[in-house]
Amino acid sequence: MEITYTLNLQGEACPYPAIATMDVLPKLQSGEVLEVLCDCPQSINSIPHDAKNRGFEVLCVEQDGPTIRFVIKKP
Repeated sequence: MEITYTLNLQGEACPYPAIATMDVLPKLQSGEVLEVLCDCPQSINSIPHDAKNRGFEVLCVEQDGPTIRFVIKKP
């Protein structure tokens, strides 16, 4: 899987990572993949949920210590 863009939101307070992610997703072209890095604990639920509700494909959600990585594809 090739990452098209990376959005590094580590250190940003909730709910900013989820809001910023939802602002960027519609700007992707079909087939492009966005990687989001954040350390906001609530994002592990909100970002995948919001992305799926907007028709995006959540390819992976990984957590390494406080860092959460999301990989989201625009169909």
